[in-house]
Amino acid sequence: MSPGRKLVDKNAALLLKYDKRAEGRPKLEGAGVRRDMAGKNRLYSHKKRLSEIIEVGSSTDFISRLYDVINSLAIVVNLTVSIVYTFEELRSRYGGWLVGVEAATVAFFAVDYCLRLWTAQCLHPKLPPLRGTLKYVFSFSGLVDLLSFLPYYLPIFFPSGTVAFRMFRVMRIFRLFRINAYYDSLNVITQVIASKRQQLMSSVFIILVLMLASSLCMYSLEHEAQPEVFSNAFSGIWWSVSTLLTVGYGDIYPITTLGKLFGIGIAFLGVGMVAIPTGIISAGFVDQYSRIKRISEYGHEADVHFIKVNLSGRDRWSEQTVKNLGLPAGIIVAAIQRGEQIVVPRGDVKLLPGDTLVLGAESVGGDRPIDLKEVVLRQQNPWNGQRVRDLDISRQTIIVMVKRRGKALIPNGDLVLKEGDRIILYTQGHIRADHTIEV
Repeated sequence: MSPGRKLVDKNAALLLKYDKRAEGRPKLEGAGVRRDMAGKNRLYSHKKRLSEIIEVGSSTDFISRLYDVINSLAIVVNLTVSIVYTFEELRSRYGGWLVGVEAATVAFFAVDYCLRLWTAQCLHPKLPPLRGTLKYVFSFSGLVDLLSFLPYYLPIFFPSGTVAFRMFRVMRIFRLFRINAYYDSLNVITQVIASKRQQLMSSVFIILVLMLASSLCMYSLEHEAQPEVFSNAFSGIWWSVSTLLTVGYGDIYPITTLGKLFGIGIAFLGVGMVAIPTGIISAGFVDQYSRIKRISEYGHEADVHFIKVNLSGRDRWSEQTVKNLGLPAGIIVAAIQRGEQIVVPRGDVKLLPGDTLVLGAESVGGDRPIDLKEVVLRQQNPWNGQRVRDLDISRQTIIVMVKRRGKALIPNGDLVLKEGDRIILYTQGHIRADHTIEV
């Protein structure tokens, strides 16, 4: 073979080898993409599980409930240590131990914040990861979580601002709102304030206007008699606040006759002003608790019917919000029983496996009762071993449900009936029944 021929064959072999590598490269890239996607899915599943643990857990999740207890104890212990540290005798005797406990609880708060920051996107799955994280960072709970530990570590980097940073440690007390999230009974307070916020803002605005007006009037009446006490219009603001709010410290008071008469009127007016927001909040509590009536209270009502539905992990309603259930018109979710708690079924409440839903519906006016028959299959019954679609029954007979060993089965055409089954059916025929059930 000539040298030229060998060179041509060698180049052809190299080209063929290169083409084969080129053909295989996309496959390698596709496999890498799949591995990356699988890794991201596993990472997101870990984040979601961690988010379920550090957020308010269900009664069936032991790890989540344990974390809730540890978090609540850390909050209570930290606040207790902060209060005890203000006593000089206790500080001199147990100062080292108190500092150590505070450092441990603050470190727990820091780790908790980092975990919540890392899993923030799981709380807002419909938002991009960055927006979901920022939404948590700038939320009220996010700011409280940040300020619960950040002022403790800032003096390390800025020693000159130690006194100012100590003042910001007071923000740690707002972490008690974390405990508020664990109990629905405490959440009623926030729900009442949120529902009556417009009325409360109106009453507070009226009180502020009266305070300013009474301060201006008292200045006009008492300035000449007490120029040091009522030096300007705003100098009597303390008097107006203590009088309208019915505190009455007595450190500032009128001495003229007109001033005293005006003070009596403001005192009577203050009693009514304080009663307005109090009445609004009281009415809000009554309204809130009237919505959460016990189901037994509806037992004697003929126009409302309630049923209980237990959710499992395989149900389509699991992990869905109440507003996305797609219930027919006239059917409502009256209550959600989650363990020993009763959850108010707001639209944004997510249903979890293990929840018990209480569904309510109005009865149809003028409807005639339906008589259901219960048939127990004996050994000699001809329906034994037959499929539902093969039964020789009238078209006016409908098999509603089959009870088998304590389980309720929805009958489809392929369901095979067995000895001992309890068949609930609706029929206008003359099928002998063991029991008749009126619905």
